[in-house]
Amino acid sequence: MQPAALTPDVPKRSPIEQARFNMIEQQIRPWDVLDTRVLDLLAAVPRERYVPIRYQKLAFVDTEVPLGFGQFMWPPRVEGRCLQALQLQAGETVLEVGSGSGYLAALMAGAGATVTSYEIQGELARRARNAMLNHGVGGVEILKGCGIAALDAAADSWDAIVLTGSVPYLPEAWLDQLNEGGRLFAVVGEGPAMHARLYTRRGAAVTFTVLFETSLLALDNAPHRNAFVF
Repeated sequence: MQPAALTPDVPKRSPIEQARFNMIEQQIRPWDVLDTRVLDLLAAVPRERYVPIRYQKLAFVDTEVPLGFGQFMWPPRVEGRCLQALQLQAGETVLEVGSGSGYLAALMAGAGATVTSYEIQGELARRARNAMLNHGVGGVEILKGCGIAALDAAADSWDAIVLTGSVPYLPEAWLDQLNEGGRLFAVVGEGPAMHARLYTRRGAAVTFTVLFETSLLALDNAPHRNAFVF
């Protein structure tokens, strides 16, 4: 009689780890997020710790999670596509407009970037800081204030800029704040026709690539085109 073949013991995942695994395999990979560095980040940074307690069951669901104050957390697949497009490198500087839960900033810090994030809602800023403190996240400064005003002030330049709400158009002055090789991720347009774009600076020129179609709430204090007056 031949001895029975031995099968290796496979560690059993906890329900949370299984849900996280399913999120990556069933939502994020099928949306063409194949960068292993990004997938590893999504597996390592605990999304559930940034979701309000009352919505914990939605932590790994393909939906926007309510944060309060009319704000929402991006679906996981959008977070993955944003990270993959930015291709952040260690030591790069990032300006995030709209901290929300703080999860995206934590992911970008996990990629080695130094993140300055503005959140106009003081309570959301406080929650995001606490979530990062509890998880030991460094390299992120969350400021209570208007990120649009910070962009308009044009006081700094950045390797990457991320707008977490939509804008009807992108002011050229914001693109001027990108360093050489800098990237800006934004959802541009007005519902229902909005597109996620990645802008990239090469010398004096800035080009953009349309990444995908989506719909996001507008950023607070987002610029508006002047209406025609007849």
